[in-house]
Amino acid sequence: MNREMRPRVLLLSAYRADSHAAWADALVTAFPGIDWQRFELPGRHFRWRIRGNPISWLDALEGVQADAIVATSMVDLATLRGLHPTLAALPALYYFHENQFAYPVGEQQVRSVEPQMVQVYGALSAGHLAFNSAFNRDSFLDGLRALLRRMPDAVPPGVPERLSERARVLPVPVAPPRRPDGGTPERDPGLILWNHRWEYDKRPELFAEALERLTARGRDFRLALLGPRPEPPPDALQRIRQRFGAWIVADGRVPREEYDALLRRAGIVVSSTAHEFQGLSMLEASAAGARPLVPDALCYPEQYPREYRYPAGDSEALAARLDGWLTDGLPPPVDVSTLETTALLPAWARALEDLTGSVLSPAPPAVR
Repeated sequence: MNREMRPRVLLLSAYRADSHAAWADALVTAFPGIDWQRFELPGRHFRWRIRGNPISWLDALEGVQADAIVATSMVDLATLRGLHPTLAALPALYYFHENQFAYPVGEQQVRSVEPQMVQVYGALSAGHLAFNSAFNRDSFLDGLRALLRRMPDAVPPGVPERLSERARVLPVPVAPPRRPDGGTPERDPGLILWNHRWEYDKRPELFAEALERLTARGRDFRLALLGPRPEPPPDALQRIRQRFGAWIVADGRVPREEYDALLRRAGIVVSSTAHEFQGLSMLEASAAGARPLVPDALCYPEQYPREYRYPAGDSEALAARLDGWLTDGLPPPVDVSTLETTALLPAWARALEDLTGSVLSPAPPAVR
């Protein structure tokens, strides 16, 4: 397709954190028939990013010509349309990696309606909405209903229903597991993997409690502690290091090749999170053959059978399930192929065709 014939699409991502970055990179790679114009901001300073991105892009977007917009829900799309008349009439797809109604607030944070309203106005200003899970969609709409019920007056009827009619569930595609050059690592049924951020919303303290309970049952295991962590390290990570130092085979962010090898080697991958809208790290590990053990809440009931879920927030239940798997053997792997790139690209192509009016053929997915 000639460049002149390619639809010009603005890709606006105001918070280029890990999952947002993977999504944007995959989208651009998968659809070379689109002339993508990317505007992204670093994944830090959350409150400034979600409220300040129209100022950050004030000059960059001046006079930009495009046929359509794909923006994440961290983008203040309504304000951007007001500041840039050339963007106001463009068809837009507003993509929810998360929503602020269902995001847990940390002990040092103050709950504010501002981030929620950015997403509400952004959704109202877009003709197309997509969410990475049904849980994400439903918790956003339920949160909006609850918010509007608290307002004193002048609330038009049916606002959540209007947005629901525009919404579809469109997960971020999970990249196929990397094909190792030197053969597949031997599966270690006793290797427990943690591959999440070490922050409050992932509840690492519950994971630490479960490991201590597991040890009290006399069970041996090994640990791969991956994922980014703040400085200084959180108390939960320091507890695990002090108590289980001899059992830790990996600790920290590792190169992609080593990361993939650990996914293929681990017997079990654990989540103890208080929030998850899609859970890409769990899906990556599950696609590589690690057995997922997840809270029975959030997006997880959409993805994993009941035998892979434990009561949310219950460290004793998590320890008991780990004990059973380590003692009696691992359950079968979980099939997550419906969430992998090959399965999801046709749905993404339809969404982008609806947005641009152009017929699009996704490129074959690259294997990591």
